[in-house]
Amino acid sequence: MAETSKIDVAHIAELARLNIKEDAILKLETEMRSIVGYVEMLSELDISGIEPTAHAVPRTNVLREDVRKESFPREAMLKNAPATVDQELIRVPQVLAEEGMA
Repeated sequence: MAETSKIDVAHIAELARLNIKEDAILKLETEMRSIVGYVEMLSELDISGIEPTAHAVPRTNVLREDVRKESFPREAMLKNAPATVDQELIRVPQVLAEEGMA
């Protein structure tokens, strides 16, 4: 970024719907210029031969093997339910009001 380029902090704040005081705009512009300058400095690095990565350290899957086993018995599960429907479904409290009942 050329040194003469100006970052329009007021316009960026307006686009982001942020209310920034006038005295903070100059400080933010200086800080944003510093950030953009650092990114430009990074773009000068020779990264040929470096494989892109998503993480700084290798990640491995720590999940267990998916092993099929007998499921929990329905009768035992329904025995713990406060209420059931036809002895096969768990009744839960109503979440949404019925139409016309608000």
